[in-house]
Amino acid sequence: MTHNTPLSPRPLHDLSGGGRPRVMTTSQLRSHGVSTAETNEQCRAGGPWQQLLPGVVLLHPGPPTSEERLHAVLMYAARERGTGVPAQPGAVRPHAPAYPEVMITGLAALTLHGFSSTPPLPSLDAIDVLVPRLRRLRSTGCARIVRTPAMPDPEQVTGVPVAPVARALADAVAGLADAGIVRRLLTEAVRGGHCDPAAVVRELNQARLLSRPHVVDAVDSLLAEGRARAEDRLYRMVREYGLPDPVWNVDLRLPGGPYLGGLDAYWPDQAVAVELDTRAPRQDDDALWSEYARKREHLERLGITVVHITPRKLRDSPEQQATVIRTALMASADREPAAYVVVLPR
Repeated sequence: MTHNTPLSPRPLHDLSGGGRPRVMTTSQLRSHGVSTAETNEQCRAGGPWQQLLPGVVLLHPGPPTSEERLHAVLMYAARERGTGVPAQPGAVRPHAPAYPEVMITGLAALTLHGFSSTPPLPSLDAIDVLVPRLRRLRSTGCARIVRTPAMPDPEQVTGVPVAPVARALADAVAGLADAGIVRRLLTEAVRGGHCDPAAVVRELNQARLLSRPHVVDAVDSLLAEGRARAEDRLYRMVREYGLPDPVWNVDLRLPGGPYLGGLDAYWPDQAVAVELDTRAPRQDDDALWSEYARKREHLERLGITVVHITPRKLRDSPEQQATVIRTALMASADREPAAYVVVLPR
């Protein structure tokens, strides 16, 4: 472009056609021959463009769409890396990320993941964007910067890089003080099948949010919800894959001796036990994990085979878990008889 070439947004409109959001960084505009002065002129009050965020221009005068806001926030967070944010969203090299090392997180990400308990995108005053901890950025306008020492792998949702549900949930909870909202978000994450309770609690723990009473209360409800769902899947697996009926939810004791622990399912004739691991890492759980390991070792020394199953395994591979249990039941015929234990209802 020369100074004799009339400035018009039409070529840029063509570049952003096909339903793509009409938003660009100032560096992208320069690469198309639009100088900084010309951009400023177009963004003057009442002009055809507007500066949506520092270094990010909306190529029309009206309010931005939700998609345009998302891309503008990503452009703002990615632009200082100098790693080639594409001329327009979607116009990327094969296998190259459109927005390297940045992604939408928090409430906006949960909405993109399909949560019904989060606000619609147009009602969010700010959109959280996750960036590496050492990036020199500040929150401004509709972009709220969230830093992390370790970036998760993003998921692509409607062409936008989005944090995984568990991470987005932790980032959303960090800014919420309402116990009811936090509980609804955590419950929907589990009931909606978006992620396991363990993944949620792990992210909350890493974000150091488990010291907040309203978060702890919501987590307790979440774990109870997760256990109920896992127990239902365990009952269904035993029935659907033709396993013999166990005794459910029992405690074991040595005759006249100490308590050995509780089990979710137990086959007394074969001395095979199933224990659901529905717990999740917590700041104070080291002792609980050690206790769990000691219980399992003690039972196995008594000749009782303990099958350890997680809710994820029950959900994703019930047939495989049924095969593991069936194999343990069949193998009992080749083992030494287990020590006699007292089985009590729990």
